[in-house]
Amino acid sequence: MAAPAPAAAAPAAAAPAAPVAPGAPPASTALVLRSAPPDLPDPNIAPPVVAESGDPFAALRVVHLLARIERGRPVRIATLVDHLNATYLDWLFDPRVVADVVVQLQANWIADYRTAAGIVLDEGPAGVTVTIEDSSRVDPWIVRQAQRLAAECRARLAEFARRDRVGGGG
Repeated sequence: MAAPAPAAAAPAAAAPAAPVAPGAPPASTALVLRSAPPDLPDPNIAPPVVAESGDPFAALRVVHLLARIERGRPVRIATLVDHLNATYLDWLFDPRVVADVVVQLQANWIADYRTAAGIVLDEGPAGVTVTIEDSSRVDPWIVRQAQRLAAECRARLAEFARRDRVGGGG
């Protein structure tokens, strides 16, 4: 006669399940959404942003505007600020921030072309103005400046997306 088979090991005790209301379906890891109720407002309302010096998102908006201003003619910083605030209603631009972007562009221009004549800041009776030289080298150069800023913005967004919690830490 054959020896009896060894007894099977007792199954490990399962973790207690979360309480479920009687008759409720089990929880799922997939989120299933219903249609939005009538008159539910769109949650994609952007909070206001106060532009700050050194912020590539603000600088990109300023450089984008500077790329389109008339060449060889002084433009008031205050006029640029007014235009930015009217264009980007969820942003608040300050003259200091716009001037800081212009100063950085001026420094980049000097480093690239060894002349300060390309981007000139001046203070006169109408306030602080910027004049961008009227030459064929300006447009390709300022586009590269905007592309660099856009790449920095994308890098910051990618870094933000890599974070797995609000407190930072990876």
